Amino acid sequence: MSVTIRIQPEDFDAAAEARALTGGRRDIGAVVTFTGLCRDEGGELQALELEHYAGMAEEEIARVVELARSRWALDGVTVIHRHGKIAPGGQIVLVATTSSHRAAAFAGAEFLMDYLKTRAPFWKKEHRVDGSVGGWVEAKDIDDRAMERWENK
Repeated sequence: MSVTIRIQPEDFDAAAEARALTGGRRDIGAVVTFTGLCRDEGGELQALELEHYAGMAEEEIARVVELARSRWALDGVTVIHRHGKIAPGGQIVLVATTSSHRAAAFAGAEFLMDYLKTRAPFWKKEHRVDGSVGGWVEAKDIDDRAMERWENK
C-alpha cells in the first residue's frame, strides 16, 4: 500500500501523482483522482488564503486515510493539500486513490474529499478584488451533509 500525504505551498502535477501511484503495478484496476480548484466567486475573489496546523494536519489526514483503508480495499492513496494564497483557477487539493476495482477507488476518494472539506484542520480566508479581506470561511451545510452520510455507515 502506497500512501503519500503532503501539505505544501507549491502546485502539483495530478497526472504525475497518479502515475507515481500506479507505476509498475499490474494489480490496480482503477485510479480515481479529484482536483479541487480555487473559484473566483463571481469575479469577486482575488485569492483564497489557506492556513493549517503543521504536523497536526498531516497526522489527522493520515488517521483518516487509515480509516478509508479499513472501509475499502485501497491499494494506494495520495492526498496533497496546498497552503498559502491561491489565485482563482489554482489547484488547492488532490485526492487520488487506487484499487483493483472502481467502486472502492471512487468511494475512498469521495470519503477522503468530504473529510478534507469539512473536518481537516485547515482555515480559509477570502481576499477580495476590492482589497477587503473576509473572515474565515465556514464549511457549507451541503458539505456537512455529505460528510454525515459516511458517519452513519
